[in-house]
Amino acid sequence: MPDPTTSDSRERASLMPRFSRRQLVQGAGGLAAIGLAGLIGYEWPRPEERPARFPRSTMSSTLVPAETWTFLTEPDLHPPAVSITPSYEERRDHLTSSPRFIFISPRHTTSAPSQQGLMILDRLGRLVWFKPVLKAAPFDLMVQQYENQPVLTWWQGRVIEGYGLGSGRIADSSYHTVQRVHAGDGLREDLHELQVTAAGTALITAYERAKTNLSSVGGPSWGPVLISHVQEIDLATGSVLFDWNSLDHVALDESYLALPQDKTTAYDYFHVNSIAELPDGNLLISARNTWALYKLDRANGRVLWRMNGKRSDFTMGAGTHFYWQHDARMPTEGTLTLFDDGALPAEERQSRALLLAVDASSRQVSLQRAYLNPAGFLASNQGSAQLLPDGRMFVGWGSQPYFSEFAPDGALLLNGELPTPVRSYRAYTYDWVGKPTAPPRVAARSDPAGGAVVYASWNGSTEIGSWTILAGKTAADLEPVGSQEWSGFETAVAVNASGPYFSALATDAAGHVLRRTPPVLLGSGREG
Repeated sequence: MPDPTTSDSRERASLMPRFSRRQLVQGAGGLAAIGLAGLIGYEWPRPEERPARFPRSTMSSTLVPAETWTFLTEPDLHPPAVSITPSYEERRDHLTSSPRFIFISPRHTTSAPSQQGLMILDRLGRLVWFKPVLKAAPFDLMVQQYENQPVLTWWQGRVIEGYGLGSGRIADSSYHTVQRVHAGDGLREDLHELQVTAAGTALITAYERAKTNLSSVGGPSWGPVLISHVQEIDLATGSVLFDWNSLDHVALDESYLALPQDKTTAYDYFHVNSIAELPDGNLLISARNTWALYKLDRANGRVLWRMNGKRSDFTMGAGTHFYWQHDARMPTEGTLTLFDDGALPAEERQSRALLLAVDASSRQVSLQRAYLNPAGFLASNQGSAQLLPDGRMFVGWGSQPYFSEFAPDGALLLNGELPTPVRSYRAYTYDWVGKPTAPPRVAARSDPAGGAVVYASWNGSTEIGSWTILAGKTAADLEPVGSQEWSGFETAVAVNASGPYFSALATDAAGHVLRRTPPVLLGSGREG
């Protein structure tokens, strides 16, 4: 998650040793290369400081992909090209196929040929849905439940000093926004969290710039500070049901963050970056800059306990200390997950996703497993750790442009990579059924070998099993001339027909017709 950092430290690339596929799959606990320090806020490293990359030649036989995907049928879309290793051929017969899709929110802070936006991929790295978000920064695309229906949620807005000013979005299965989420009490919703509850509320973060006495941390008696807020918003009315203010409950000297050199920069001593409902109904929040998690009484905001940090109420066992952490969750009573960035500045050699056992009665924390990537990623900010029901762990590496999945025993199953300078705040995997209302699209081009090549796409549809191509001399007289299994966002089908009119039928795995494209003329892409 984006954080303000000092200007004299940046992540530095390391030369990657070569790994065999066996080493990459089995060596999740190995250490191959270490980045140093971290990124400055949201800025990407200079070319000489880019993060370590996987040696593709040892992971798959495919060539390095282009940085941007382009499509004949959707010429206005230019999503960043994501690659997943090992390759399609190596994984298609044995890779776990559930959940079906991967959800990321790619964005960039420097010029790039691709668009930033919201993205769904299948587990082979093939694009399923892309929504450009061009005039704002996109964050945290995920699947949640709203009014007993699966929905997509995300945040978009402006990023300022490591926090956000914007609003949340909730979209239905047709990708139409059905609800916008705003902070209350004069605040703007922050980028770090949007959790929809079963009660029809949203748990969100917000930041407030104020002034206070900073003398306890070596600052002026009246200096700027950033106050972290945790709010619960009634989605039906927009009213604020709960507003927790960090400065009312956590002292400045609990922070590990140094005072900014620039006296006009607000001191972000706390930096809330996740909120989760606990099994008992109270709230668990993560504060990056105090290296601590806090259990809040949902009725009155009182801090019930602290974990880690300077005033921990728990005894932290071997390997359980974390630093500059993100995305703390307690999926079941006694089990806690989080992403341990370990930087910035660096307190550890590499970032980890952690699975911790928590004994609340004895106040003991023990390590169940640490998930390490053999590339030794050290993320200065952002990141996520998603524990799946079968024990797999899906990890977004934050400021490093990668995501990974690990087996329950810690073995590395896959790695996804975004092109520089693109990254995603978090990364998740879910099942999802997308039913776009916009029709599918088709384009046809002459094939030098004879006939035509027809290209078909349907942005966001998750039910396509195959495409059937229709051709004819008039738009009203089309007959089937070929078919092809869905092979990605834009499927190409070579047919022995010259049209000049073409259309495509999207069919599901059982052969039922889902939708038909309007007919187009060969070569023009213009509807007939």
